[in-house]
Amino acid sequence: MLVLLANDDGILAPGLAAMYRALRRLGDVQVVAPASGQSAAAHSITISLPLICERVHVGGEFHGYAVEGSPADCVKLAIRKLLPRRPDLVVSGINNGENVGMHTLYSGTVAAAAEGALLGCPAVAVSLERSPEMNFDRAAALAMGVIGRLLELGVEPGQLFNVNVPALRPGWPLGVRVARQGLVPFDDRFVHRTDPSGRDYFWLEGEFSDVGAPGTDLRAQRDGYISVVPLEFDLTDEARLRRMQDWTWPALDGVG
Repeated sequence: MLVLLANDDGILAPGLAAMYRALRRLGDVQVVAPASGQSAAAHSITISLPLICERVHVGGEFHGYAVEGSPADCVKLAIRKLLPRRPDLVVSGINNGENVGMHTLYSGTVAAAAEGALLGCPAVAVSLERSPEMNFDRAAALAMGVIGRLLELGVEPGQLFNVNVPALRPGWPLGVRVARQGLVPFDDRFVHRTDPSGRDYFWLEGEFSDVGAPGTDLRAQRDGYISVVPLEFDLTDEARLRRMQDWTWPALDGVG
């Protein structure tokens, strides 16, 4: 099996190395990741600059490609150019911090997996809730249990899954929950500071505003469960679309 591994924390991230070690049991793991951190890059791609790509040897563990681009850039470049063939599986992570609820829309980790799915590969994004004890090796072993089960059940080309491992407190995780993406917004705020030259600058911080509705990824995380969310790309509001079919619109004759 040929596996493509990417992330958004950068090619030197410990979560990437842990996921690489766990994935090796599946076969040939090829790493193509950002040269530096790209958290919250979402699904951006580079179109106005060249993608600088360098072959690197990371920590004596693996060779990979470090790309000066976004997570989606890495996966697109890997599948279209760098790999000998289309990978059998794309994995993104392990992200240093959860990607649940509305974080999913901002996440470079999810976007890297999504790019793989868009290009016809089954894809899995893996994230670990941020906590004082970030045991990426244990999180990788847990994620492999989920990935292995997905492969057993038969994932199809283009399918996309978002896997979040809760904080690894004693006794956690309690199990696995299939969930839907939550809609709890991130209660963000900007901290205002002034630099030595008197210029204003701002740091973004915040947290989720509640524990999430039952059945959601955020609630699963808060309850101590690994969440597995199947994602799709169609953002159409189907109910509103049906209501809008009967709307009338002004005539455009002579406009413009």
